[in-house]
Amino acid sequence: MATTYESIDQLKKGLEGVLTISEGDVRVLDERSLRSSLIDDLVFTAVFSSQDDTRKAARWLIRRTGAAVGILSASIMPLYEAMGRKEVSGFTVPAINIRALTYDVAQAVFRAAMKNKVGPVIYEIARSEIDYTAQRPYEYISAVTAAAIKVGYKGPLFLQGDHFQVNAKKFASDPGKEVQAVKDLIWEAIEAGFYNIDIDTSTLVDLSKRKVEEQQETNYSLAAELTTMIRDLEPAGVTISVGGEIGEVGGKNSTVEELRAYMAGYLEEIKRDGGDMKGISKISVQSGTTHGGVPLPDGTIAKVKLDFNTLEELSEVARVEFGLAGAVQHGASTLPNEAFDKFPKTGTAEIHLATGFQNMIYESKHFPAALRDEIYEYIKAKMMGEKKDTDTEEQFIYKTRKKGLGPFKKELWNLPEGALHAIGRELENQFSFLFEKLNVKDTADIVGKYIKPIDVPVKIPEAFKA
Repeated sequence: MATTYESIDQLKKGLEGVLTISEGDVRVLDERSLRSSLIDDLVFTAVFSSQDDTRKAARWLIRRTGAAVGILSASIMPLYEAMGRKEVSGFTVPAINIRALTYDVAQAVFRAAMKNKVGPVIYEIARSEIDYTAQRPYEYISAVTAAAIKVGYKGPLFLQGDHFQVNAKKFASDPGKEVQAVKDLIWEAIEAGFYNIDIDTSTLVDLSKRKVEEQQETNYSLAAELTTMIRDLEPAGVTISVGGEIGEVGGKNSTVEELRAYMAGYLEEIKRDGGDMKGISKISVQSGTTHGGVPLPDGTIAKVKLDFNTLEELSEVARVEFGLAGAVQHGASTLPNEAFDKFPKTGTAEIHLATGFQNMIYESKHFPAALRDEIYEYIKAKMMGEKKDTDTEEQFIYKTRKKGLGPFKKELWNLPEGALHAIGRELENQFSFLFEKLNVKDTADIVGKYIKPIDVPVKIPEAFKA
């Protein structure tokens, strides 16, 4: 069982013979011991230590240890630019939101990726998920990096801020405050090592306006403003991959006219802001999905009619006219398995997958029934205000159980070892299946050709300066 260090002295003692700090950086003395036990202690300390300085020190150690063994946070931008030039094609990049058991789930992703020689895999977390899963960017990148170290992965890590979204109601009430909240999150994420950021200002599209250009104006103007901020903050040598969005997931399906209106306005704005500044690398669209799927009264998920023609058309226009990688599909993890091989065939650049993995964890026969019941009772006690009059109990639980992940994070991370391993194997098999369907098997060499990660300096904690 992992040790959680509660002081810097305990942490330093735990490093003895395995890691050493020399000239402001980390050197690995015993990689076998690092992977077998110390990395478990470091990540539990980074997440659960009651002492803020100890948590921060453990997070710095994980990131710099990753760099020492060849694991560096990277931007996927060069690969997406190659896709925009049509030098690379034929696969759809999976972007995986890990809401629960982040350390163990990330290990399952890495195992599946390594086994299948997969190159581009994005690990992401959305603004809303950060809150209800209680995972700030520094914690999330620590858990993913630690997972990479644990399984022996070496190479670039694509960490992404997903749906860094402007809330429409809060924006209407106080636009300055809401935009600043998104800017603060972008700053925090970049500082933590997230070099891929998806801006979502599509919530501000106003379909009541007559002209498409007018509908998209606030969307593209604010996206350009946030892009300019990102370019100002990105580390030397790194060009952060920025995503835009033209249609809110769950709303009406996107059109080529909307894409062109958004891009025309956006490109004009960033030209004014930064001359030859690089813009977005991809565009998220709505093609018929809903985040998490639509639960039926019995708790099962309704079948979705996905418009693949929209995806194909928008992806092609995005590449040919604007040099983007293509369209991005959100809300896809609950689609039927037979749908996934269609995404590479339609030229979809990226697909976001989240709720399906959460469902697999909750519904696994290896998940302790007593803990699941405890989480559900908590939800019914604390969140009944979110239940619609038309919801059955099954629908209500399905839609809100994600909000039990943060309050029960410690219990989840401390599941019995047998349960963690069994759930991890189930997830690994699903990741391998998806990687095959999305045609990213045997793409490691492609990533190696285009992605050259930069070792970004990270300030050493005061506790280690001596």
